[in-house]
Amino acid sequence: MLKPKAPGLAIAAFLAIGVVAVTAQDGFTPPATPEEAVAMRQALMREDGGILRSAGNLSGAEAVAAMTTLRDNYSHIPDLFPEGSIVGDTKALPAIWENWEAFVAIAATGQAAAEAGLAAAEAGDAAGYGAALQTLMGTCGQCHQQFRS
Repeated sequence: MLKPKAPGLAIAAFLAIGVVAVTAQDGFTPPATPEEAVAMRQALMREDGGILRSAGNLSGAEAVAAMTTLRDNYSHIPDLFPEGSIVGDTKALPAIWENWEAFVAIAATGQAAAEAGLAAAEAGDAAGYGAALQTLMGTCGQCHQQFRS
């Protein structure tokens, strides 16, 4: 049986598993501690990355579900970066809080793209869905380039 190397890893794993359930529900609760914020945002980003890697092959209800999750996740990004949450194993840069408006604008662009992708997926508009995916991937790169080490 594998044992965690440190108690903090077990807690982080628990939080990471829980973030999917929390963000998938209407009752999103912002993190209570900086450590929880880091764990929740890392899990959310992993989830988004996984969705975006496979989303180009989706259609119908699967595409709708993917865009719904992305929309919800993007709406929570600002809440997952409270000031003082550069703790533990985070790659977040202080530039996030120094350029908060730009950071939030990127998240808003992603949320709007996911909304457009959701509408396109519901309408069966493959071109619109693909364009939304491109915009979403661009927001990931833009944010990581400016705000992640």
